Amino acid sequence: MTVLLVVLGAAVGAPLRYLADRAVQARHATVFPWGTLTVNVVGSALLGFLAALPASGGAMSLLGTGLCGALTTYSTFGYETVRLVEVGARFHAVANAVASIVAGLGAAYLGVAVAQAL
Repeated sequence: MTVLLVVLGAAVGAPLRYLADRAVQARHATVFPWGTLTVNVVGSALLGFLAALPASGGAMSLLGTGLCGALTTYSTFGYETVRLVEVGARFHAVANAVASIVAGLGAAYLGVAVAQAL
């Protein structure tokens, strides 16, 4: 049952990531990967929120592992950062790495804080 919940969450998270990434990136005419940064920060906030709620294995499998796991993407973050370096956009590469780490951790912290406040 747990595997099915993860698969169902991922079936929603992966297309949501793609659509959100494309929608955000289409609004910015720059090499900076705003779409990936956005989905990773939103996913971090959601996972922080879920992790701070009372434990529910099924909900975490569906939403935490499945949805957030497919919504966020460390591999694309890594690939896009390396590509920025390869095309000579070193400032954007460093900014992407720093912003992703700081914003992701900050978003997770805020997600936890919101859940605890409820």
